[in-house]
Amino acid sequence: MQNEISVVDAKERSRYEALDADGNLMGFVDYALHPGVISFLHAETLPDFRGRGVAGAIAVKSLDDARALGLRVKPACPYYQDYLAKHTEYADLVDAR
Repeated sequence: MQNEISVVDAKERSRYEALDADGNLMGFVDYALHPGVISFLHAETLPDFRGRGVAGAIAVKSLDDARALGLRVKPACPYYQDYLAKHTEYADLVDAR
């Protein structure tokens, strides 16, 4: 049985967190907010939860939120760089500066 993944913006920690149905931390991405831009700095899936789509769920939620808030995205993290290269539906969000 696969864990349910819920992704929340833990604003007080400046990161998106993935939690399982029991509230256990599965993974996260740290971010920094600048005027009009969100930089994704470091993504990590905890070892016990790797291979379950955790990082992808975090990426989708964080990028959808960026779009909804009208933010440009600076993918400083290698995972986000790769994700954005593969998921061109988010290409319009990338801050080229």
